[in-house]
Amino acid sequence: MIKKLFNILLIFLMIFRPGVLQSQEIPEHISDKNIYLLLDELATQGIIELNSAIKPYSRSYIAIKLTEAAISEKRLSKAQLKEVNLLLKDYALESGKEHRAILNFTKPGQSTQISLAPPVFTYRDSLFRVSIKPVYGINYISNPVGNVRHTWGGISANAYIGRNWAIWASLRDNYQTNEVLAMPGYFTTDEGGNYKIAVQGRSGGDYSEMRAGIAWSWKWGSLSFSKDHALWGDNYHGSNIFSGRSPSFAMVKLKLDPAKWFSFTYYHGWLVSEVIDSSRSYYSQPGNYRAVFRDKYLAANMFTFKPFKGLFVSAGNSIIYSDTKVQPAYLIPFVFFKSIDHTLSHNIDNQNSQMFLNISSRQLNYLHLYASVFIDEFSISRVGDPDKTNFTSFKTGFSLSGWPVKNLTLRAESTRSNPITYKHRVETLTFESNHFNLGHYLRDNSRDWYVSLSWRPIAGLYANLSWFLAEHGNEYTYDLNGTVPVDENPFMEEVTWRNSTLALDVRYMLWNNLSVFAGFAQSDIRGYDVDGKTGQQYLDQYTPDLYQGKNGTINLGFQMGF
Repeated sequence: MIKKLFNILLIFLMIFRPGVLQSQEIPEHISDKNIYLLLDELATQGIIELNSAIKPYSRSYIAIKLTEAAISEKRLSKAQLKEVNLLLKDYALESGKEHRAILNFTKPGQSTQISLAPPVFTYRDSLFRVSIKPVYGINYISNPVGNVRHTWGGISANAYIGRNWAIWASLRDNYQTNEVLAMPGYFTTDEGGNYKIAVQGRSGGDYSEMRAGIAWSWKWGSLSFSKDHALWGDNYHGSNIFSGRSPSFAMVKLKLDPAKWFSFTYYHGWLVSEVIDSSRSYYSQPGNYRAVFRDKYLAANMFTFKPFKGLFVSAGNSIIYSDTKVQPAYLIPFVFFKSIDHTLSHNIDNQNSQMFLNISSRQLNYLHLYASVFIDEFSISRVGDPDKTNFTSFKTGFSLSGWPVKNLTLRAESTRSNPITYKHRVETLTFESNHFNLGHYLRDNSRDWYVSLSWRPIAGLYANLSWFLAEHGNEYTYDLNGTVPVDENPFMEEVTWRNSTLALDVRYMLWNNLSVFAGFAQSDIRGYDVDGKTGQQYLDQYTPDLYQGKNGTINLGFQMGF
């Protein structure tokens, strides 16, 4: 009872006391799928309330939600309760509690804490709180075709200064032996990177990912400048709005929560076009050509309303723009960007604008229903015309968690993306950064079905059995002068690529930031002879050699930190 009263008081202080940790904005990276899936299950069971359309969540927000769940211990299974309490140890800096590790080198109550299991350094006083952790992981992947070893390592640090400031940084060097598995053209949900291929004669490739930021926060909002990933849209197998797959990019971000029924998110991002600007490129010395990329930017906003408990309706829009410096009009967070573009681009080609909608309902305990729509280009005249399609992507899905069997969660979703969605005829205005599509991993003219059944039998152990079927159709170009109008390209007239995969993945959390994992996937990935290209050509375009054909693939590894 004393512990419960303390947790209730802690939540009250974090939410209602001005300038405390609840409002300080340090994002929990979207690669920490364990915490995101657990929060999703808790929300679906009605234990906590969650706006899951916008990710990443802040660490302070996660600490509040975990504490709320811990208070409702009678509604949690034993496995859930133990895992919530285990994860809360990783958010000690945010919750104000002192976390004692297994191997601690310092005495309780000291401002400096150093532990080995798990490895972490923390310091806290009345002004400054900081946590520094090493990051390392290895994933060994093998099948009859070959094997790839993916290793990553680095360091991450989170710090809070006073009641309003937060800073964070994370550096990770990645290396994949023999072959790179997440190139821009591949159909995969894996996070992409700017790989250097075969450096110094080594096989495979490596890349470095640096994320960092600084945020100023107040009770009902925050303003930050960071280099990070953004994931918008409810999903369990690849978002069709912003998927977070591209390499991280710099952004100015504004988050507002002025009322319980309304929240708002905006960011302006500096994308990487990788399109050479010949007018700015030059020879620095004979034979040394200094190439310069064209500028490319993204502005996006999302308005989220909660008309009823458990129902969140989100709507927003975005614009990709280039061939100019930062446009002040797109720095206004609350605007409809396409309308502004009509003024700025009067009588010339417009920039590339988009709209989106996300609906998430957890009004019935144990059931989560959701849908998201991405609109790249839309015309009322195309609606009802069987020969025309709007450039849109639709995703629908549900999850059933904790009923009728505790610790089991059933998830299912489907995605359909019409031809030309996410594409653009101007090279600098594509919905991409570093050539990675910002939206769905299958891009346009594709469909995807996904089903999974997950199980948490004991604290820290998570098993997920999944099946998905992904298909990609004909490759069309955005050519306004083509023989076929761009809005009359038929949806999935022929299949060029298909992936059917049944997979079992198991993860066990040894400590709050150290996990081991293993998996087996039986996949059949094929290409087909279509439009003058062979099936092998499509396979090479969309799939790394390791996964081509019919294979049974195993993987195993561990990770420390995220």
